[in-house]
Amino acid sequence: MARKPKNKARNTRMPPPRPKAKTKPAEKRPAKAPRSDTKQDAKGGYWIYGIHAALAAVANPARDCCRIVLAETAKREMETRVAQAITEAHKALPGRPSVERMSRTDMESLLPPSAVHQGLAVLAQPLGETAIEDIVRDCIEKSDAAVVILDQATDPRNVGAVMRSAAAFGAAAVVIQDRNAPAITSALCKAASGAVERVPFVRVVNLARAIGMLKDGGFWVAGLDPVAGRNLAEVDLSGRVALVLGAEGRGLRRLTRDTCDELVKIPLARGADSLNLSNAAAVALYELARRRP
Repeated sequence: MARKPKNKARNTRMPPPRPKAKTKPAEKRPAKAPRSDTKQDAKGGYWIYGIHAALAAVANPARDCCRIVLAETAKREMETRVAQAITEAHKALPGRPSVERMSRTDMESLLPPSAVHQGLAVLAQPLGETAIEDIVRDCIEKSDAAVVILDQATDPRNVGAVMRSAAAFGAAAVVIQDRNAPAITSALCKAASGAVERVPFVRVVNLARAIGMLKDGGFWVAGLDPVAGRNLAEVDLSGRVALVLGAEGRGLRRLTRDTCDELVKIPLARGADSLNLSNAAAVALYELARRRP
């Protein structure tokens, strides 16, 4: 079924013009310092713990790892997986710290309270941030691309779970408004299960302006709203698509709603209120992915 965009003049779905030659990649900004749900060292590094999150950090050549800590009780298989991750990073980045073996008690003294570390933790420096201009530029030549936009999401575990779904379904980025947004912390990295290393986490000052830039780059923007007229499954999800999700309870803000090309909904059983933010993102990304070759 054909889409019914609000702004037809801006969304003809014709291939957008190439960026002018003088356009330069946006300069990457240093990431914000982690907040209170993480432990930092004097240089601003923070601990990433849990098997998937820590291994992904070690293997990521863009991630500066200061320490790699493995529990004394860890099995040989885990030691092999850490060595493989180090080898993967060495292909692009020479040098990784030697693996430190220590007791679980000593490990837990380094990490936030109640951290589920699974015997592996990495002290790492924050990744540099990516600008929205970089995402538009990276997708300009792609016939299909997906971007997830979060409006007023504040819980780090929820945002981490969204990033995990974004990585699973091949999204190009997760975009969030900088104000009140969670920093990349230990808790977020654990919930993302390694996705922080694979999916760009883009902070923007003005969400409506960022949506406008995506539109100019050929993206069709669908906002999820439980009272929308059409179901997500009824709209055309081909090409470059940005999915906008609001915070639980509050939903999308008025300006964000007005900036979307169309509002759509995920059909729920009668009497059901709404889906958790990360669950809604997973359902929407799956619906988008299943339509594509």
